[in-house]
Amino acid sequence: MTARNQANETRITALMPGKLADILRRAGARHASPEAIQADLDAGAPVNDDGTINLIEYAAWLVGRMADGD
Repeated sequence: MTARNQANETRITALMPGKLADILRRAGARHASPEAIQADLDAGAPVNDDGTINLIEYAAWLVGRMADGD
């Protein structure tokens, strides 16, 4: 299930891991998978209180990890 706004559209600020992986793969991230995203969450990636993921915050977290050499 994906969080939806009043117009019943997917919100990039509230995505389930599977939907986020699908979006990332479509954007060219060949290794994006729900399992990889879950591993990132386990490693400290930001997650909303309801278990969904904000694409913008997640992308910023990934950039920060790359900058740190992870």
